[in-house]
Amino acid sequence: MDLSWMAWTVPTALFFMTIFLLLIGMAVWEYFSPGGNPRIGILRFETTRGDRLFVSLLGAAYIHLAWLGLVGPNLWWALAISVVYAVGVFRFV
Repeated sequence: MDLSWMAWTVPTALFFMTIFLLLIGMAVWEYFSPGGNPRIGILRFETTRGDRLFVSLLGAAYIHLAWLGLVGPNLWWALAISVVYAVGVFRFV
């Protein structure tokens, strides 16, 4: 199987490494604090840690797609915006 077309650039590798580390961190957090109490945040409905993780990953995908469409292939700022967005989601949603 020829995979020479599949180039791993630094931003791509960092994006997937960030997701991997986020998932590992969530697994460790879940191990030491199982379940996680649901809470009502700024959107006024009940969310769990898994819900907030899903919303933050979905938002990061949209941020990266919008960045690609509006700015171009330099994704460093999109990654930074996605991290800030994820912190905001976990803090306030």
